[in-house]
Parts: sequence; C-alpha cells; structure tokens
Amino acid sequence: MKRILTLFLLIAACSPKVQPPDPEALKPSWLKNEPYQEGYYTGIGHSTKDGSNNYVQSAKKSALDDLVSQIKVNVSSTSVLSFMETDQKLKEQYEQIIQTTAADEIEEFELVDAWEDATNYWVYYRLSIARYRQIKEEQKRNATLLATDFLKKARQADKDGERLQAISFYFQSFRAIEKYLGEAIRVTIDNQDLLLVNEIYASIQSILDKINVQVNPAEIMLNRRVNQSQQTVIAKASYKDLGKTAVNLPLNAAFEKGAGDVFPDYKTDEAGQAKILLNRIGSRDLEQTLAIKVNIDALSGTSGSPVYNLIAKTLNVPRAQVNMKVQRPVVYLTSEEKSLGSTKANYQISNKLKNLLANNGFEFTNDKGTADLWFDVKADSEKGSVSGSIYITYLTSVIKVTAMKEQKEIYATTLDRVKGYGLDYDKSSVDAYNKALETLENERMKELLITVLQ
Repeated sequence: MKRILTLFLLIAACSPKVQPPDPEALKPSWLKNEPYQEGYYTGIGHSTKDGSNNYVQSAKKSALDDLVSQIKVNVSSTSVLSFMETDQKLKEQYEQIIQTTAADEIEEFELVDAWEDATNYWVYYRLSIARYRQIKEEQKRNATLLATDFLKKARQADKDGERLQAISFYFQSFRAIEKYLGEAIRVTIDNQDLLLVNEIYASIQSILDKINVQVNPAEIMLNRRVNQSQQTVIAKASYKDLGKTAVNLPLNAAFEKGAGDVFPDYKTDEAGQAKILLNRIGSRDLEQTLAIKVNIDALSGTSGSPVYNLIAKTLNVPRAQVNMKVQRPVVYLTSEEKSLGSTKANYQISNKLKNLLANNGFEFTNDKGTADLWFDVKADSEKGSVSGSIYITYLTSVIKVTAMKEQKEIYATTLDRVKGYGLDYDKSSVDAYNKALETLENERMKELLITVLQ
C-alpha cells in the first residue's frame, strides 16, 4: 500500500500544472490590433456590462462614432462657407455639425464581429467606402434637384413682388441643400451657370437688404414702473425698392442692453406696423436698449437645425433700435415695528426692505408728495408658550404698497406668525425678526418687485 501511495505522489509531482488561460490571448485579433480593411471604414465600440445600460446599443453607438470619425468633411474653396469668414471658425463649426450628425444618418453598415467577457462587451462594424460614396452622391443629387426647384419658385415669386413667399422658398431651398454647404454644386438656371448654395445665400441676403425697419420714437424716457409711462413704440417695415409697406412681416423684439419682459413676436399689419408691448423693466440700468428685428426664424421655418442656426448668425438682418432712458421709481417709506408691544429701537424689517429696494434700483424721498410709491411696514411680536427652558414668540408683519398717482393699494403681503425661539421672550423675539427678514428676501421680494414694477 505504501508503495502504491509513493508511486501516486511521484506521478502527481511529475505532472505539468494546468495554467488558467490568458484573458488577452482569448481576445480576437481586431481587439489586439486596430483593424484595417481595404475599401472599408471600420469602427470598434465598447461598453461596460454594469447592469445600468443597454450595453449592446451603447457599444454599437460607440463603434459607429469611431467609424464616422474616419469620414472627412471637405469644404471647397469656392463654397459659400469659404466666402463667409477668413478665420476658418465657421468652416470648423460646420464640419463638426456634419460629423456629429453623420452617425445618426449612416446607412448599410455591417456587423463584422462581437466579443465579450464577464464585464465588457466589444463590437466591430464596417462600412463600404464605395457604397457610402454612392449613397451620398444619390442623396446630393436629390437634394440638388429639390433645392433648384425651390430656387426657381423663389425667383418667380420675387419677380412677382411676393417678397415673403420668395424668401420662404429661398429658405426651403437652403434647407434642402444645407448638408452640402461646403461643396461647390453647379447648376444651370435660366441659361446661367450658378454655384447653387452661394446663389441661395446671396438671394436671401438680397431680399433682407431690401427691407427697412424703423421705430417711432427711437428714444424714450420711461419709469421702471412701465404702466406709468405713456410712451408707445411702433415698429414699421417697408420694402425699399418697391416703395410699399411690408405686410405680415414677422418681427422679433428683445433687450440688447438691460433686461425686462417684452412680448417677443409680432406680425406687421396692413399698414406695415406693429405695436411693441413692453411689460416690465427688470434691470436697474439707467440706459437700456430694445432691438426690433425681422424674425428670420419665422420666415425660414428651419429653427432647430444646427446648420441653419450657424448660418443665420452670418446674415445681416434688418433691425431698428429703441434707446430707453429709465427713471428709477421713487419710494416714500414709513414703518412701525414693535417687539412684544414696545417700539423697537432698530427697525429691522423696514431697513432690510430699504436695502433690497435700493439694490434693485429704487430711490427714496422724505417728501411723500414726490414719491411714486408709498411702502408702509407694520410689525409686532407676541408671547407664545414656554417649553422647558425655550421661550416661543410669534411675529406678524404687514407690508403694503400704494401707487401715489392713483392713490391705490397695489400690493400687500403678510409675514404671519413667524415663530422665534430663545432662552427668554426678548431673545425669541429677535429670532422671529431674523427669520422674518429671511422670508422677506427669499420668498416675498421677487413677487413684490414684479407687482410694483408693472
């Protein structure tokens, strides 16, 4: 028996040890070395199998992004992009947009292989370069035909004096061809050899250059309490070459300097006019500017397209400007603040209110007759219960605002039973006042300003 055991141990000692497989050796060759296939774009994608995502789709997207990164966007030296800027910034932004959207639009890619281990998933895709170029050429031909058709319609509408219809067709032509702005696409229209994209862009700008926008008055003085100002701003649009008003022309109004609420979108009436609705001045700046522009987003119907948003910035859009000299509202402030029924030496709420109003562009007067607004503050605290060594106090404060011109109360708010704690009633009253100041600043001040500045 001993001899058999000895023989067994001897055989075991001489047997080779079984080594676990090398994880790297198990990986396919396309993971060890970047794959290259003649005539194909290739992409490798990876995703972690962490249970929180669809790792197959995530890896696929990663692979297609990798594949698309090999596709170069070329911008012709005679394309419209080359004439817009000399610093190449616009060209680079356009290339980035096209590169980013290419992964979502790519067709006929093939899954070559996939491999995974316990925690990772890899996928390998390829795309025939010849087939990709064939598809792109077909798409470009179709886009060119559509853009050319819209361009012809736009020219005819422009010839007939239908400016809004013409510019709408021009923008539709642009939308059809926007993926090919970097290319010098030549077409023949009315026996003219044209660079298609350049012609569309130039035609849009040509119509915009014929529009004149004016505002009356061009400079106004108004109080930050807008409804106290009697000024009305009228925008008027016309066509310079036709000598007639621009009817149904979309306009947009926005602050260029300062801030506030202005109704943004308008259409001119039969007289080519639109009344600009200014609801609130939100900035404390004494000089502010309102710009009235032709709303090319409304004309184009292409808002949301990254390419359109990029190119629209380069257009010279007809505009007019309203310079506003803003008068600050003048406040007369009265207050009566008590603590446990006794007049306080320090009027905390009214001082805080005065500070907040001053920071928001209000001025103050001691002459009630010269004020635009009268702010009246009343506050008092009262004793509550005692819980052990803790004393509880309740503070109630009422703030009222009166418009002096109308002699009408326009705002009122109550800080109701704000609870304070302390080791005695005086300390708990101080705590209640401090909490009331926080409530005033953080919860009530915004609505107060919106109301009194209307």
